[in-house]
Amino acid sequence: MIPPKPQARPDKTNFWQHLRLFRQDILSSQPARLYRAWMAEFRTPFFRSYLCNDPALVARILSERPEDFPKSNRIREGLSPLLGNSVFVTNGEVWKRQRRIIDPAFEGGRLRDTFPAMVAAGTASAARLSPGVTEIEEDMSHAAADVIFRTLFSIPIEHEIASAVFREFRTYQRTQPLLNLAAFLPLPRWMPRFHKPATRRSAAVIRGLIARLCQARADEIAAGNAPDDLATKIMTTRDPMSRETFTTEEMIDQVAIFFLAGHETSASALSWALYLLALYPQVQERVAAEAVSLGQAPDFAELSKLKYTRDVFREVLRLYPPVPMMVRENRCPETMRDRKVAPGAQMVLSPWHLHRHERIWPNPDAFDPDRWQTEENRACARDAYLPFSTGPRVCTGAGFAMVEGPLLLAMLVRDWQFARIEGRDPVPVAHLTVRAKDGIWLDLSRRLLG
Repeated sequence: MIPPKPQARPDKTNFWQHLRLFRQDILSSQPARLYRAWMAEFRTPFFRSYLCNDPALVARILSERPEDFPKSNRIREGLSPLLGNSVFVTNGEVWKRQRRIIDPAFEGGRLRDTFPAMVAAGTASAARLSPGVTEIEEDMSHAAADVIFRTLFSIPIEHEIASAVFREFRTYQRTQPLLNLAAFLPLPRWMPRFHKPATRRSAAVIRGLIARLCQARADEIAAGNAPDDLATKIMTTRDPMSRETFTTEEMIDQVAIFFLAGHETSASALSWALYLLALYPQVQERVAAEAVSLGQAPDFAELSKLKYTRDVFREVLRLYPPVPMMVRENRCPETMRDRKVAPGAQMVLSPWHLHRHERIWPNPDAFDPDRWQTEENRACARDAYLPFSTGPRVCTGAGFAMVEGPLLLAMLVRDWQFARIEGRDPVPVAHLTVRAKDGIWLDLSRRLLG
């Protein structure tokens, strides 16, 4: 069975039809030809956008000349109430300063330090599950949020503030499309941005709760009794150029994106991973056989035992990349595949289409974890695999995610069997990340080992 994929729209639609479809779901609003096109142009009354699937163009934009293609403010329009001026939306010197402060917290040695917190979150997640029909996205959101709070602030999801942030974020998700109307219109900065009142209220509540966590941690740092976790590391790291640390308001912005990116993307990937294991029981059994080799409280060195599980997780990220599209803005006159591209154009890089491109990947829509052990596939991955972006703006947490994902997947499959429910296969849609239109429903039973 081929895993589910949204039905593409007809090739011919006008701007307003496309806008309506786009706001409902980015994935199903795209024509099928984009899975085999190297480049496609889309015109609006206000700007032009270009989808770039040519690996050479992707490399030019993300790796070779990233400063000529900064993050587009059109994505920022919809997320600004929550993210403020976080590293996810900034450009230029502001972004460089933010990365100089943030990156040291996610260097290799720090992953080993955060590993026990990930294990604790995985243990708690497996214990929370119960037999029977379950909507697994909710459970994986809970698990991923638990990882973030344990590694960032050394508190479990049951902590009063952590629990309140998680609940409020669920409300925020339901009110916030990936793009709002301001992303499509050339509005001056002084005009309102058309955010729903519920979105603004929810974002304000989340930021207020994060502010309480940041202020409490600042007080602990001043008193000399702060835990050695990611928040402490980030809040005490000085920019090597200016010697400044983040202000409290800047830290609120960064924690907001850590929670959004680190929790929402991991929840998406884990949910689709469990669905695919239910769809392919033989793959699930291979993961379970690997997972049995882990101790009840595995240490960092035991990750090396999860080779096949890691390939499963890579393949999940290929088929269901949590962030389906990225948008950059062209600053210079360009020629791309013999087209003149004027400054101000929106350059769309789509992991969703690149990862399923019919002219790059063999059998692109199939779920095949074994493909990651072939040289042919490694070549495809070098050209067209970017679940965490690439180049200078590669996701800071990419290494973190590739530890967290296989670990939690193995810990869950070690204790539980996940079975598909006939007639309830999920339909992928793009909200803040790639999620299922009506949730991912699975039938759970305890795994009997031995």
